Amino acid sequence: MTRINNNRLIIQRHPKLKPARWLAAFLAFGFAPGFAPGLALAQEPDYQAPKTAFGAPDLQGMWTNNTITPLVRPANLGNKLVLTAEEAFQLEQQVADYTAEQDQPSDPNREAPDKGTIELADSYNNFWFDDGTQIARYNGEFRSSLIVDPPNGQIPAYTPAAQERIQAAQLQREQRGPFDGPESRPLAERCLLSFSSSGGPPMLPILYNNNYQIVQSPGYVMILVEMVHDARIIRIDDDPLPAEHQRWLGDSIGRWEGDTLVVETANFNPSQRFANSSDSFRTVERFTRVGDNTINYSFTINDPDTFVQQWSAEIPMQRTEDKLYEYACHEGNYSLPGVLAGARLDEIEAEQ
Repeated sequence: MTRINNNRLIIQRHPKLKPARWLAAFLAFGFAPGFAPGLALAQEPDYQAPKTAFGAPDLQGMWTNNTITPLVRPANLGNKLVLTAEEAFQLEQQVADYTAEQDQPSDPNREAPDKGTIELADSYNNFWFDDGTQIARYNGEFRSSLIVDPPNGQIPAYTPAAQERIQAAQLQREQRGPFDGPESRPLAERCLLSFSSSGGPPMLPILYNNNYQIVQSPGYVMILVEMVHDARIIRIDDDPLPAEHQRWLGDSIGRWEGDTLVVETANFNPSQRFANSSDSFRTVERFTRVGDNTINYSFTINDPDTFVQQWSAEIPMQRTEDKLYEYACHEGNYSLPGVLAGARLDEIEAEQ
């Protein structure tokens, strides 16, 4: 079954596939006769971003950054950032086939898995995942990784000082015990921040809840994150907050460079560590609307106390008609007291 939508040929691979799992076969691969190859891939020429009532470039709306392109490039691709249309289609085909297989009804007569072997896919069935169906396309290029610098698409190595800091923290956790109290559990588990830096900065796509609502007013840009309903408040042309004001999402100051919103963020809460970052962690993000339905989002990480060099990534954000889910994280969630109580019982049994 096929349909044409936004100059793309959509192939429904299985009659029970959810609409969000449709596979797009791109024009550059030649599957849509009568349409010009590459039409859907390029940035709109001479595009002028619309303006808000107060004159700022308009980024408002609902956007998603979900994609099957990984943050880190597969090692076998080396310095190859750009994929061919055929390579992109083959990867998307693999995802579509895997999704169709995972969407099949479970066997009610299957045996229970062995203790200790349950993985994420066993606890979250395929219905809950919404990590995209398409390779990221940035400025018309199919990307093999979101990281563009360094050229090998890898997160740079840790500095010796960072390695020592990470090892010391690991030793402290081992001595204290991983279930010593609520404060020792991860921030996401305690529903204080979104998972895997979805809320950012940097804002990274994850397994689901990859939607963002951008709202602007004079002097401010707000990004409401679907995952754990984080709200980033970016102050335009403002002074940094006092050093003691350490926010979970950092202190974000924005400015306009033409039609691009440039956001510099620093002064994160000490408990918020992106990839084992230090107090020197800084991000510079850029949001540029390049079409009615596309924002080019990029970021650069600068943390000389953690990484041997700064590094950058580029992620397309696409307009979506989906609505934000209200993320009710801890209501009726008894897992945290459960794991702590289980740890106390293990300690009692060990003493006996």
